[in-house]
Amino acid sequence: MFSTHFYVCKIKGLCGEPITMHPGEVRNNEISPIDTLSKPVVPEQPLFPEKMIMYFAFDKSEFKSDVNTEKYYTESKAYLDQNLQSRLSITGYTDALGSDEYNLALGFRRAQSLQNYFERKGIPANKIIIDSKGEKQPADDNNTKEGRAKNRRSEITLIQ
Repeated sequence: MFSTHFYVCKIKGLCGEPITMHPGEVRNNEISPIDTLSKPVVPEQPLFPEKMIMYFAFDKSEFKSDVNTEKYYTESKAYLDQNLQSRLSITGYTDALGSDEYNLALGFRRAQSLQNYFERKGIPANKIIIDSKGEKQPADDNNTKEGRAKNRRSEITLIQ
C-alpha cells in the first residue's frame, strides 16, 4: 500500500493531497533495502580498454600473465559481453633477425599464445582475431638491441 502510494503520488506526482503514514502502518516486507531511485535506468557501459602491448624474449612465444594482463582481460571481457559485434584483435610481431617466413610464423605463434590465454579465461574463440606481421611494421630500430626488444611484441586491441 505504501509503495504504491509512494510511486503514484511522489514519483509520478498524480496525487493532489498529502498523506500521513504512521510507522506501525508500514510492514517490513514493504520496505525495499535497496536504493532504487538513485540507480541509473540504463546499465553503465564498460570502459573501452586501450591497446595493450606484450613483449617477448628473443625467439620465444610464451608469456607470463601479470596484473596488467588480468586487468586487460577483465575490461575486454566486460566490453565484449556488452558489445556483441566487437572483437579482440591480436597481432604478433618480431625483430628483423631471421628469415621473413620464420618471423611471420613466430609472430603468429606469439598471437596464438595470447589467444589461448584469453580463451582459457573465458573469451569465446569466435570473438578473437589473430594475425602476424612478422618483422614488418617495426615499433623501433632493428639496428639496436633495445629497438629489437621493442619489436618482439604482440599488440592487443578491441575492434568495434
